[in-house]
Amino acid sequence: MRRLLLFLATNIAVMVVISFVLKVLGLETALYQRGVHIDLMNLLAAAGVIGMTGSFISLAMSKFLAKISTGARVIEQPANAAEAWLLQTVSHHARAAGIGMPEVAVYDSPDINAFATGMDRDHALVAVSTGLLRQMDQAEAEAVLGHEITHVSNGDMVTMALIQGVLNTFVFFLSRVVGFIVDQALSRGDNRNYGYGPGYWLTVMVAQLVFGILASIIVMWFSRQREFRADAGGARLAGRDKMIAALERLQAAYEPPRLPQQLAAFGISGGRDGGFMRLFMSHPPLEERIAALRNAA
Repeated sequence: MRRLLLFLATNIAVMVVISFVLKVLGLETALYQRGVHIDLMNLLAAAGVIGMTGSFISLAMSKFLAKISTGARVIEQPANAAEAWLLQTVSHHARAAGIGMPEVAVYDSPDINAFATGMDRDHALVAVSTGLLRQMDQAEAEAVLGHEITHVSNGDMVTMALIQGVLNTFVFFLSRVVGFIVDQALSRGDNRNYGYGPGYWLTVMVAQLVFGILASIIVMWFSRQREFRADAGGARLAGRDKMIAALERLQAAYEPPRLPQQLAAFGISGGRDGGFMRLFMSHPPLEERIAALRNAA
């Protein structure tokens, strides 16, 4: 509950700061003097509601959608020794991290992967693939579970939802400001249909696409930073050698992750893309993550 209140409080603070900056810069007055009549405060309010609401709904439904999209089966009563070990290890990590016991689930997939999700650090979900259970030993799997528990204890799901909500707000707001300006320029001062001409709608669509791509780069940068922190947390909970061994196992058996798109950023597996595509990677390359752990004091 505390993190949800923080989520809402931060959203409100962001909106207040943006409003203050717009007033100080006199942007609305400057646009009005050039014939562009926009109520920036109302537009900003609408952008905030739309941007933050979508992000919040995605966060609130994250556990349900994760179970549906992966077919994950929550372990109520362990059916075998592997499931009993999973519950015991997650419980141990959760106590050490100071969070409530998450739901623990297994989903059928041949790749080595695991993910954590949920809107509350005390009511999260940690799921592992059957491929991970088959291909990793217990020491490596223990480190992976430590990595995922660290995501939960760090509140990464809430943080990423907040960042996405703020950026959604900016994309919605800026694309429409640009649309108004272009439409005014195309109308040559004729305001009779101002804001609803084809120039406005076409510009908004293009601007949303461009700003959305730029926003994705920012989101992915934050995602890569939290992976380093989760690796460090996994090393603290399970041991650095175990965490390195787990990442090396992933590196040796690497295949493109098969998690649904909305969960890919929360899985432990990363990609190997380089160059320009690195900007859109949710995870740093495995060799960089391994090097970071080895270089850690």
